[in-house]
Amino acid sequence: MPGSNRWWRYVAVGGAATAVHYAWLMGWVQLAHGEAAWGAATGAALGAAVAYLANRRYTFAARAAHRRALPRFASVALLTTGLSAALVAGAQQLGLHYLIGQILATGSGLVLGYLLNRHWSFQ
Repeated sequence: MPGSNRWWRYVAVGGAATAVHYAWLMGWVQLAHGEAAWGAATGAALGAAVAYLANRRYTFAARAAHRRALPRFASVALLTTGLSAALVAGAQQLGLHYLIGQILATGSGLVLGYLLNRHWSFQ
């Protein structure tokens, strides 16, 4: 995984999707004076769309039909989001700083998402 071109493309796509999410959120709040929660939700949706399309084409060169790959990709995204929440909550329950849980969540979600998307979502 680490060291493979596909892995690094997956990491780069994730970074680009995150940048889209944050850029939308900050633009919505700072420039349009919109509600932050709505900006975060729509930014996350935009970031997910970027991640899906770029991973489908650039990372995995998938040929699976959208009607099959998109629901699988969305399921993986929901699973890793739930994992993130659980790890942050677990860290706090152990008396650790929430960012320790978030760091664990980011790393494990990245690896799990990569493996599931590679071997299931886009196959």
